Amino acid sequence: MDLKSYIREVPDFPKPGILFYDVSTLLAHADAWQVAMGRMAKAVAPRQPHILAGIESRGFLVAAPLALKLGLGFVMVRKKGKLPGETVRYEYDLEYGSDTIEIQKGAIEPGQRVVVLDDLLATGGTMSAAIELIRKVGGEVVGAACIMELAFLGGRDVIPTEVDSVIRYEE
Repeated sequence: MDLKSYIREVPDFPKPGILFYDVSTLLAHADAWQVAMGRMAKAVAPRQPHILAGIESRGFLVAAPLALKLGLGFVMVRKKGKLPGETVRYEYDLEYGSDTIEIQKGAIEPGQRVVVLDDLLATGGTMSAAIELIRKVGGEVVGAACIMELAFLGGRDVIPTEVDSVIRYEE
C-alpha cells in the first residue's frame, strides 16, 4: 500500500511557503492506519524496547496504539506545565529562542529500553531533546521512529540514535 497517497498536502500552512503534510487523512482511513501501525511495529519490535515514549501531541497518536500493539507501556513527553505531579525538565534551543519539555518523574526507570516516537521528523530538534530528556532520567534510548520523515531537512543527521520512518519525503 502506498501510504503517501493517504497523506494530504496542504500548501502555505501554517505560513506561506510551507507545505504541510497532514497525517490526519491517513488516521481517518482504517486500512491505511492499520498498515502504518503494522510497518511501525515491524520497525520498532526488533529494538526490544521496554516502553515507548511519545512526543506531544501527534506523537501520542503513534506511540499509544503502537505500545498497545506491541504489549508495551507508553509515556508522554510534554511541553512544560502540562503534566501533573513532579516532573523532570529539559530545555533546548530552537532556531529562534528555546523550549522546554518534561516527563513525569519515575515514568521511566533507570535502564529501561525506550523508543521515542513522533508523527513527523523534520529538523530533529524536538526528537533530539526528547532523547536527551529520557537519557537524563536514566532511560536507554534504543531507537526513534516516525510515520513521516522530511529527509531533505536532515533531521536524521542530528538524532543520536537509529531512526526508522515509514514514509520518506526526499524533496
